[in-house]
Amino acid sequence: MSANYSEESIRTLDWKEHIRKRPGMYIGKLGDGSSPDDGIYILLKEVLDNSIDEYMMGHGKTIEITISEKEVTVRDYGRGIPLGKVLDVASKMNTGAKYDSKVFKKSVGLNGVGIKAVNALSSTFVIQSHREGVTKLVDFEQGNLISDDKEKKSTEKNGTAISFVPDEEMFGTFKFNDEYVESMLRNYTYLNTGLTIVYNGQKFISRNGLKDLLEENMSGDGIYPIIHMKNGDIEVAITHGNQYGEEYYSFVNGQHTTQGGTHLIAFREAVVKTIRDFFKKDFDPSDIRLSIIAAVSIKVEEPVFESQTKTKLGSKDIGPDGPSVRNFIMNFLTTKLDDYLHKHPDTTNALLKKIQESEKERKAISGIKKLARERAKKASLHNKKLRDCKIHYNSNHDLKNETTIFITEGDSASGSITKSRNVNTQAVFSLRGKPLNSFGLTKKVVYENEEFNLLQAALNIEEDLEGLRYKNVVIATDADVDGMHIRLLLLTFFLQFFPNLVRNKHLFILQTPLFRVRNKKDTYYCYSEDEKEKAIKKLGTNPEITRFKGLGEISPDEFKNFIGPDIRLEPVKLGKEDDIHEILGFYMGKNTPDRQDFIIERLRVEEDVVEVN
Repeated sequence: MSANYSEESIRTLDWKEHIRKRPGMYIGKLGDGSSPDDGIYILLKEVLDNSIDEYMMGHGKTIEITISEKEVTVRDYGRGIPLGKVLDVASKMNTGAKYDSKVFKKSVGLNGVGIKAVNALSSTFVIQSHREGVTKLVDFEQGNLISDDKEKKSTEKNGTAISFVPDEEMFGTFKFNDEYVESMLRNYTYLNTGLTIVYNGQKFISRNGLKDLLEENMSGDGIYPIIHMKNGDIEVAITHGNQYGEEYYSFVNGQHTTQGGTHLIAFREAVVKTIRDFFKKDFDPSDIRLSIIAAVSIKVEEPVFESQTKTKLGSKDIGPDGPSVRNFIMNFLTTKLDDYLHKHPDTTNALLKKIQESEKERKAISGIKKLARERAKKASLHNKKLRDCKIHYNSNHDLKNETTIFITEGDSASGSITKSRNVNTQAVFSLRGKPLNSFGLTKKVVYENEEFNLLQAALNIEEDLEGLRYKNVVIATDADVDGMHIRLLLLTFFLQFFPNLVRNKHLFILQTPLFRVRNKKDTYYCYSEDEKEKAIKKLGTNPEITRFKGLGEISPDEFKNFIGPDIRLEPVKLGKEDDIHEILGFYMGKNTPDRQDFIIERLRVEEDVVEVN
């Protein structure tokens, strides 16, 4: 029987109800803080963006941020919100100074929604403005007004202070990760040279903008010194490394556009055109851009983003009266980069050599690429290696937040995960035996080796990460010596040929329990010896203890507990100090005295631990 559809079926939600009912429209996803794009970081960013806009307009050189447990406080020293509008800017949709383009001509927050979303999605939200010796404070809970204090005299410096606690009714149990917060704050300082951000007492400041960004994020030296150019509304930093793939950091009005957009498309095109014209050779674009590491930041009047989270620029023009984004970036690079290359012959020679090496490798691979693609296509038709999921990505190729692929080894392990998985969002790829050690090999091996070729095809990452079919790529191997070895071989493959999969935080290790401790009433799954001992104490005398040696030993019914909402994923990370070639050379290269000493020392440590226990 169908529901009655009448006038009573139509209802209008007020602003806070709509935000709480459809949070994805405003902050992307919710999350628990374990991923850098989780909603709690978007809330922080929405508050910070307003303070950054004040700095960009020339007001307030310092922003102070404190995160204590779950409470976030942001204090800037800008002009302060006009006191008569403090209540409105926090609780009335489509209210804000950003609509006045004379006041905020090239700001990040444009539609008067962000701060309201923070308010509605917080259990407590307090906003206070200090302006010309007078202050105004307004207090909310879940977007509901609790108190609207009268204006009072103040001895505080001008500016705005906002404190909020993300609502656990929306986000569940969450935790702010310092690493993700600090990465966000560093980006703000790179893009706003001279701005000081103080986070829990630690100062962040940049003097050299995007040049600092590249130096801080590169895991090794570039093959030539960083080319750093800026002029008015554009700043660019470029070099080439020795890694596979292309690595970009793109920004619009101080916003990190992690999914690129019209400005990044234009930048990639302009780099190719400038270098082709300089050398007067029709190089293949992939040979020019292979191993590039670059950052580009532009300022756009009234930018149009493709979502409220502002991760992809949609604007085609710099402003109502300005050139197109494409022409603006093209004109800048074809002039500035061309001038730089003429004046720096050492850089020019290093760049030419790199392009020629890339061209040579591409031609060596091209002969086997077609055959490899046909093999992968044929295998996918009747191949049980990939048990796919039903959801991939939308028409804009924005990755669905929940899609995951598990890479397993052996029939029993892949069978357990396949039977336990969510068929809509989780896929399984089964390896046959141990993968090849790919360290020191060229990318030709990715096409010649059947396992690597099929894995690359399953992930759809041959050209770049734009086509990546899964948000999370999870290595799921047994917690024994063979499983650890397979894990290392897969890590070597990804780090060697697809490092951006790691840099963009798509690669994870599945943590599965080592022990099950239970009695007739309760069951605990333990991921370490310490957790096992705690579980034994909780259950009392003589509980049943099972040691899981492999994934295949865990029944599908139990496995659902480990790859569902409580899944434990350990992200694979790369820092500035992590030189990929050096790390892989040590662990996966030929045996060396250094590695032998390392293994012997580790064995001694393990023996000492056993003796102590």
